[in-house]
Amino acid sequence: MPAQDTHKARSHQRSDARRNREQILDAARAAFTAQGIDVPLTAIARRAGVGPATLYRHFPTRSALVTEAFAEQLAECVALLDGALADPDPWRGFCSMIEQVCAMQAADRGFTAAFLSKFPDAVDHERERRRAEAGIAELVRRAQESGQLRGDFDPADITLLMLANSGVVDGAGEQRLADAASRRLVGYLLQSFRASDGAPLPPAAPLGLDQVHRGSAHRPVGLRSEDGCG
Repeated sequence: MPAQDTHKARSHQRSDARRNREQILDAARAAFTAQGIDVPLTAIARRAGVGPATLYRHFPTRSALVTEAFAEQLAECVALLDGALADPDPWRGFCSMIEQVCAMQAADRGFTAAFLSKFPDAVDHERERRRAEAGIAELVRRAQESGQLRGDFDPADITLLMLANSGVVDGAGEQRLADAASRRLVGYLLQSFRASDGAPLPPAAPLGLDQVHRGSAHRPVGLRSEDGCG
């Protein structure tokens, strides 16, 4: 085969590989949103229009697929935390973080499970998630020291907030309604988080960020029979 033909063939193969990779990632995001991150990888391959072998060639493990599918959103979430920590007003930074993360949660329902799940073999993902946990704890500390956040607020309460927001978003269904319901819920809760002379809260529930997905990621959102997962 002439060198020029060989070059064209290899270029075509690379183009096919890139296209397959993007199709797999698009299918994975859709499947994770609809069925949670435990959806069978064979179902994702079918949705992408590729064989299982092609999927595994690009993404040898589930964690590799999940972390790549939501890498951009994870980076955005960490950037939101960094911006909130840089705000000279601790309360405004705290509120901004909650408002924006909950808006992301409402807009991309698969991201919640991806961000909050543990993948020990996905080093970058775990490092960013731990960094987010530390950032949340620091935001809480700063807001409490400023006297604007109630003293019995616990960083674990962020987990409760996200669980509540996830339930509201899933229940609202239509995206427009989900966005509005999420904003309303967050508005109510932020007012209740303000320091006041009210009665103290019950003890904090010992929930970590990695535990949020246990209550929501495995609950299908808009599951359809043709998704191929029983």
